[in-house]
Amino acid sequence: MTVRIYLTSRVRVENGDLLLDESALPGRQGRLVLAYLVAERTRPVSRDELGLELWGDEVPDAWEKGLMAIISKLRAALRSVGLPGDTLQTAFGCYQMMLPHDTWVDIEDAATAVHAAEVAIAADRPLDGYGWAYVAYHIGRRPFLLGEDGPWASRRRAALREVYLRALECAIVCDAANGDLAEAIQAAEDLIALEPVRESAYQRLMCALAETGNRAEAIKVYERCRRVLDEELGVPPSAQTRAVYESLILG
Repeated sequence: MTVRIYLTSRVRVENGDLLLDESALPGRQGRLVLAYLVAERTRPVSRDELGLELWGDEVPDAWEKGLMAIISKLRAALRSVGLPGDTLQTAFGCYQMMLPHDTWVDIEDAATAVHAAEVAIAADRPLDGYGWAYVAYHIGRRPFLLGEDGPWASRRRAALREVYLRALECAIVCDAANGDLAEAIQAAEDLIALEPVRESAYQRLMCALAETGNRAEAIKVYERCRRVLDEELGVPPSAQTRAVYESLILG
């Protein structure tokens, strides 16, 4: 039975019919430690590193004792869903989460999926990337560790946002290849709303609109792109964007 771990939306661990929800974890700090050790499971994490993430510059005098208590409660929580007692290991002042080799972690799956979608698109097989794009899209849009604003959580949140943006870009291509032009147009508009200076989104939006026969609207998108780039960055559209525009004018 594959262990499934979700670090987006509600943090939880599923092992078959057994569920460890974040409400059963030892508070906010227990939730953060579990997420940290799962996400960083390929390496040992020192006590000092965890302490800094938990308490920042206001590390209490008895922080090591407090961290040990959190770790002990986490071990008990993991045992409650059938994971071995040595899943969370301690050695030489470090902790490491040693999960079953086939454990599924949502943020890892999102990163793998968006890469697979991009590979399929680069190989001119966008329909093969359709499912991968939407796996990454649905995971990437979920909030990561709501309420945490420390450096590590912020970096992880930014990385997940980039996965989501890449997934949106893939979805535009895959939807268009599948004939779902309305979905492709919506995905492009969503991407532009999130990243107003991302020229590739404008390029794909122009192409999708042109495929619907709405060349006039596609040309307006170029003007929108030109205006935003000028106002935000003080630069003109790239040669690639101009080439799409010119193909619309000549077409």
